Amino acid sequence: MSARILVTGDRGYIGTVLTRELRARGYEIVGFDTCYFADCALEPTHETHRRLVKDIRDLSVGDLDGVEAIVHLAGLSNDPMGELAPHLTDDINLAATVSLGRLAKAVGVRRFVYASSQSMYGISGSQAELDEDDSDKNPITAYARTKWEAELALKRMNAPGFEVVCMRPSTVFGWSPRLRSDIVFNNLVACAFTTGRIEIKSDGTPWRPVIHIRDVCNAFVAGLEAPAAAVAGRSYNVGIENGNFTVRELAEAAQRAVPGSTLTFTGEHGSDSRTYRVSFKRILSELRQWYQPTWSLDAGAAELIEKFRKIGFTENQFRGCATIRLTQLRHLVDQNKINADTLKWTHGSEPITSN
Repeated sequence: MSARILVTGDRGYIGTVLTRELRARGYEIVGFDTCYFADCALEPTHETHRRLVKDIRDLSVGDLDGVEAIVHLAGLSNDPMGELAPHLTDDINLAATVSLGRLAKAVGVRRFVYASSQSMYGISGSQAELDEDDSDKNPITAYARTKWEAELALKRMNAPGFEVVCMRPSTVFGWSPRLRSDIVFNNLVACAFTTGRIEIKSDGTPWRPVIHIRDVCNAFVAGLEAPAAAVAGRSYNVGIENGNFTVRELAEAAQRAVPGSTLTFTGEHGSDSRTYRVSFKRILSELRQWYQPTWSLDAGAAELIEKFRKIGFTENQFRGCATIRLTQLRHLVDQNKINADTLKWTHGSEPITSN
């Protein structure tokens, strides 16, 4: 492979792993990231690709020079961050995404793979597994709404020569040098490792679909490599067979990974209304030639524990800026490095890159 791929959000949790996978496959990578989390790496990242340090809201036509395909990961990345500044969530996750799509189409980018979200399903009253097209969309947060609206806008741009593929990942878990401990399974494993205990404030019955980070990266690769006839204009729930788990099952898997850790369900929040199960039939059947997930919960937990031991992972890291994205953003605001109203770097605080 020699195609030039623009990866937005290449210095994030997923982007750090995805760019490594794409480089291994022989792609020429251009990273595009404002670098809020560039300094959060817990181990060396060995990033050798070309990198543009720039806010996605400031992307220009020149940034797409020679780019044949885009994997668009950049954005405010979950519900708490989205609620931090809902107007900025619209600017970053929606308006900037639509602008990127339009520019990409105008300059002749062939394939646009969008990191969408299953959060668009919201709170589901259905016991059935939710599919991509027929299940109701009920986005209840700014993050979920902007992901859904951006996906709709991008798919309207889909046309011969500009192939839009929308991937809706389950909640991701697993090791990345730029780890996140603010997502459910990573949080449970990290809590067990650093404190020796896991405390669940619900009754453990809510369902959560989850997927290992390397499997989700392989889904993005499939979005790049599958033929247009298979994927153009399509959305895919990204997960594994039998990939829906109760919170209790996730917690028990985390406890298994740390022998001797304790697990308590306090039930003080009752039965969490945020429960949904998702169907992965489409991606597992239509893209089975390109997407073959291999990671289980237990394997992912074991990998996390091995890494935690190797780097001497601490409770301060688990609860601090290094692994909690909202905490890092607030830290940058408090240090006057980024503006609270715009989340743009203040003059003199802009990060630099070596290439």
